[in-house]
Order: sequence, then C-alpha cells, then structure tokens
Amino acid sequence: MRTVARALGRAPSTVSREIRRNGGWRAYRASEADASAWQRAARPKRCKLAQNRALARLVAEKLRLEWSPYQVAGWLKRTYPQDETRQVSHETIYRTLFIQARGALKKELLEHLRRTRVMRRSRHHTQKTADHGRITDTVSIRERPAEAEDRAVPGHWEGDLLFGSHNSQIATLVERKTRYLMLTRVASKDTETVIDALIEQAQKLPRELYKSLTWDRGKEMADHRRFSLATDVKVYFCDPQQPWQRGSNENTNGLLRQYFPKGMDLSDIHQNKLNAIARRLNERPRKTLGFETPAERFGQCVASID
Repeated sequence: MRTVARALGRAPSTVSREIRRNGGWRAYRASEADASAWQRAARPKRCKLAQNRALARLVAEKLRLEWSPYQVAGWLKRTYPQDETRQVSHETIYRTLFIQARGALKKELLEHLRRTRVMRRSRHHTQKTADHGRITDTVSIRERPAEAEDRAVPGHWEGDLLFGSHNSQIATLVERKTRYLMLTRVASKDTETVIDALIEQAQKLPRELYKSLTWDRGKEMADHRRFSLATDVKVYFCDPQQPWQRGSNENTNGLLRQYFPKGMDLSDIHQNKLNAIARRLNERPRKTLGFETPAERFGQCVASID
C-alpha cells in the first residue's frame, strides 16, 4: 500500500481509505471504484439521513436524550467502527435539523439542542461585513510626520485606555518628546464618552503642545473625526496588534500598574487622585531624559512658547 502511495504521490492513508471504501484489498476494482466516485460526487446529493431511515431513527433517539450532534456522531463512530452506513458527521446532523432536508429529522428535535439558534453556521463562517468593527477613515502611523517619529518637536502624544475591573478604565496620554503624562477619568469606553474626555483634556493645553495623537485601533476611537474637528489635532492609528508602535505609552502604562494593579476597580477614582499620580510619575527622573524629569522637560517646552 505504501508503494502504491509513493507511486501516486499520495499519502498511504488516502490509498487505504480508497481501498476500504470500495470493497477492500481483495475486492477492489478500479472501474467500479471510478464509477462509484462519480456517483458520490453527483450534485445535488440527497441527505444521508434522508436516504438511511434506520440511521435517522437512531440519531433522533439520541437527540431526544439531549445528546449533542457531536456526541451522537462520536458514539456512532465508536459503536459501529466498520459500518459507514451507521455513521454520520455532526455537521450533517446539524444541517439536516436546520435545513430540514426532506424531513429527514423532525423539527421538534431542535428543542433538544442546548443552543436553540434559528440557523447553523460553521465556526469559520461570519455574517460580519468586511468592515465590521473597523474604524473608518483612519490615517496610518506610517503617515505621521518625521518630527513626531524622531521626537524632535514636542506636541505629539500617544494614548490608550488602562482597564480595570467591572468595565472601568482611565485614559492615559504620554507626550513623546518629554514623556509627560496626563490621566483622565473615563466613565465608559463607548466612543462618545472617550472622545468627550479627550476633547476636554486637549483644551487644557496650548495648541503648540498638542499637534497629533497616536492610538491603537480600539473601537473607543471610532469617532476620531469629531475629536480632530474640535481640537485641530490629527489622529494616527497603529497597525493592528502592534502595541510597540506606541512604546512610550505602553511603557508608562506598565509603570501605572504600580498604582492601579490589574483587577482594581478604577471607576471610583477621583480626577484629583489621577492628577496626583500623574504628577508623581512626571517628577520622577528618567534615564532616557538624562535623569531630568518629564515635568522639567515639559516645563521647558511651555516656557519656550510663552
């Protein structure tokens, strides 16, 4: 059998199934197997449970015991390992139930399924459209100006949501050149609430110190155009699943976990406390700044525009 498989360029298991499907090693005849293959490939095919009423009755009996189609198919394969006429896949059972192929299984059997959906879909299938869940009109981080990329000019920020328990979160904003941090309370992660909070925060800064914002592709930024219209701040988006493109923000979020451990409820934290924690981090010397503090560097930037 392995010699035949090598000669045909096929796996031995493929040859084995072909021989077993057509009468076994001694009874196999190529012409008959070829005719059977064409017959099996004919479309449309009748449902196996519609053709085999004994098998359909056996499947229905197990479904009435609240067995899942997957359990029924597995039990049949174990109980009748050599008899393909007594075997059926769980997907065939599902399709027969939901499509009602020629009444092979009664509709009442749907009541015995654990999940009473009105239709059956493959786990690989989706009803979502190509742009479902995506943020529209995004500008890629690759189009961000060079002055933001090399940190030569202040005013380019990175942002994200830091999550806690019970669906709580705070917005974290880090200025790329100075590593200056701002924290903002966010009552909900829906885009309207987040954008409102970011607009309010942006209006506290001089225009010269807020030129762009880089964010990931979370749905909270779906209304980014409203933010840009209200603040004249351009928004750039990281590539999917590339958090390192917001490295300053990711690093700062790690530092914040000292004050906001994972699992902590962030919903009751007052803005004054957030300001105090931001101030503490902003007054901490940073190696990347030559052991100056973000507050010192940011203060120099403010002084330069006065």
